[in-house]
Amino acid sequence: QVQLVESGGGLMQAGGSLRLSCAASGRTFSSYTMGWFRQAPGKEREFVSAISRSVGITYYADSVKGRFTISRDNAKNTMYLQMNSLKPEDTAVYYCAAGLALPGRAPTIATAYDYWGQGTQVTVSS
Repeated sequence: QVQLVESGGGLMQAGGSLRLSCAASGRTFSSYTMGWFRQAPGKEREFVSAISRSVGITYYADSVKGRFTISRDNAKNTMYLQMNSLKPEDTAVYYCAAGLALPGRAPTIATAYDYWGQGTQVTVSS
């Protein structure tokens, strides 16, 4: 069992930066692929970014590539999402997720993840 808690969301003007954190419980954090998803009002949850267990292979949605950077610190059981050059369309609830890297699981798909946090609100004003 893994429990995930996001933090770092808030209100920011367009062009600003925020850093989200996802703290995980348990001793097996390094066993999980970690990901960030977001859901805006009236829209479906969408993939933002993911990072592999230990080698640190990263994945990004085209909409955030070049602006967001995902990282993880396995010693601290924590994942981060550095968000720069924020845009109003980045406004959403951001969720972190953890999933075992099983065959056939694509890190960009929500069904690849077994555990989810409660989410943190990010609001970007124009």
